[in-house]
Amino acid sequence: MATVNNNISSKNSKILPNGKNFTIHIVVSQWNKIITNSLLIAAKETLIRAGVKNQNIKVWDVPGSFELIYGSKKAQKNNPNAVIAIGSIIQGETKHFDYVCQAVAHGIKDLNINSDVPVIFCVLTDSNIEQAKARSGGKLGNKGNEAAFAALKMAELSRNA
Repeated sequence: MATVNNNISSKNSKILPNGKNFTIHIVVSQWNKIITNSLLIAAKETLIRAGVKNQNIKVWDVPGSFELIYGSKKAQKNNPNAVIAIGSIIQGETKHFDYVCQAVAHGIKDLNINSDVPVIFCVLTDSNIEQAKARSGGKLGNKGNEAAFAALKMAELSRNA
């Protein structure tokens, strides 16, 4: 979800789907934890505001963003209504950034193709820490809120399809 001209973080909570009967799993990378923890907190707050019971939100910790794929696959097998994959990849001096970003995006795409449990891509791919902070609770809102909103909408879609 592009940030420019669109920021669900600041919108009215009345647009949230009713999540009282949903179970949502969140797989969160421990790499760049200051960023991913902020995304996690916002996602959980949005899910709870939508009516998802705290006991129906399960958090899975993985070491880094590359491991989000395997963690999300395992989370899908527990039959939640949706999975949110949270990570933060900040560009360094090598091409490693490009490889990890592409692999994670393709891996999560593949999980969505091969399973009926939607996986929401909440992986920040920023050029620097300032950009990551702006998207995890700073001036550009919090992508954790947007990921929770997307998870609720996709859980609703999956249930009604």
